[in-house]
Amino acid sequence: MSDLCTKSCIECGLVSQFRELAPGSEASCPRCKHTLCSIGTSKGQGVMAYASASLITLVMSLLFPYMSFSVQGISQQITLYQAVEMMNRLDNTSIAALLFLAVIFLPAYFLISVFWFYALTERKSKRSNAPSRLAIFVLKTLSWVKPWLMVDVFLIGVLVSLIKISALADVSMGISFWAFGIYAMLVVKTMSLVDFDWIWDQLIPLKPLNGTVTGSLFQKHDHLVCHVCGQVHLYDDNLTQCSRCHVHLHRFNPTKNLQIVWALLFTSIIFYIPANLYPMMYTSAFGTSEGSTIIEGVIILWDMGSYPVAMVILLASVCIPMAKMVALAYLYWNAKRVEGLPLHEANRFLKIYRITEFIGRWSMIDIFVVAILVALVQLDGIMAIYPGPAALSFASVVIFTMLSAMIFDSRIIWK
Repeated sequence: MSDLCTKSCIECGLVSQFRELAPGSEASCPRCKHTLCSIGTSKGQGVMAYASASLITLVMSLLFPYMSFSVQGISQQITLYQAVEMMNRLDNTSIAALLFLAVIFLPAYFLISVFWFYALTERKSKRSNAPSRLAIFVLKTLSWVKPWLMVDVFLIGVLVSLIKISALADVSMGISFWAFGIYAMLVVKTMSLVDFDWIWDQLIPLKPLNGTVTGSLFQKHDHLVCHVCGQVHLYDDNLTQCSRCHVHLHRFNPTKNLQIVWALLFTSIIFYIPANLYPMMYTSAFGTSEGSTIIEGVIILWDMGSYPVAMVILLASVCIPMAKMVALAYLYWNAKRVEGLPLHEANRFLKIYRITEFIGRWSMIDIFVVAILVALVQLDGIMAIYPGPAALSFASVVIFTMLSAMIFDSRIIWK
C-alpha cells in the first residue's frame, strides 16, 4: 500500500492527500472538518468479538419469551418475532416487514457480514487472494444498510410501551427482554467500531493515480469519486464505472439531485397529513373501541403523569419530523438559489444537514410502540389494541425523509 492516501471529501468535494495513518488517529477535511479517514486502535479481533456477542444475544432475544401482559387473571405472553407476526396477521404487512428488517434481518445481515469481512482481512494478511465477487457485492450494500439498523430505537419504543400499559395491567419482562437490551448495546458498539474505508483498503487497495488531483474540487468536474469505496479518479467524460469496485460513477448534477430530494420531501409532507389526522391505534376494552391520534396519545400520557414519556413521544413523533422537513426544505431552497457561499455559512448549512440526517430515524419510536402494544395486548373480550391507519402513513413519513436526507448531495452547498 502506498504511504500517501488520496481522499475526496463526500461533504464538500475537496480532495486531500495525507500519509498512511497510525492506529488511533484520523484525518479531517481542511475545508469542512469532515472525517476523511480514521484508524481505530484495534481492528480485527475486537470487532469480531462484538459482532459474535451481538448475534448470540439476538438468537436469545428470539428464542425466549419477551414480555407478558396480565389483567383480571388473564395473561398474554409474546416473543420478539410474534410482534412482527401479529402486525402481519392484522393486515399491516408493510409495518411487519419494516419491523422485521430494521430490528432482526438487517442487523443480523450487518453483523454476519462484518464478522466475515474482518475474518477476510485477517486471512488476507497471510495470503494474497483477491476477495470474491460475492464479498465485494455484500461490502457495497453495507453502507446503505447501516442507517436502517434501528435496534436502539426499538428498545426505546419498548420502554415507552411498558410505561403506557403499566397503568392498565401487570407487565413482566422475560429473558429475551434483557437479552435484547444487551443486544441493542452490542450492535451500537459494533457499528461504532466498523471502519468501511479500512476494510476496502485491506481487501482492495486504492488504485494509484497517474496525475495529481490534490486540492481539486468535485463541483468543478476536476475529478470523479466513487460514492461506495471512495476511489478518486481523474475526470474523464468516457469513464462510467469505478476502477476499484465497478459501481456506476455519479457526476456532479445539482439540478437532478435537488429534483429527486424535493420529490421525496414532498412525498413525506403528503403522508404527514393523514399521519396526524387519523388514529395511530385503536384500544378496545369491554366491547367499546376508541382511537387515538399521535397528539391524543401524548395528552393521555401527560394526564397519566408520565411527563418524560409524553415529552419523548412529542419530540420523536411531532417535533422532530416537522423540524426535519423544515430544515431539509431550508437546505434545498438555499442550495438551489445561492452561489459561492462564504465558508462560515457553508459550514453552518452543513451542520444543519448533519443534524437532520442523524435524528431522522428516531421518529420511528411511535411505530415500534404501536407494534409492541398490538402484539402484547390481545385479550379477547377484555382488552385489545389494533393499529390505526396513521401508522403506515407515519412510517412512510420517516422513510421518505430519511431517503431525502441520504440522497441529498451536500457538495451542492459548497458550489
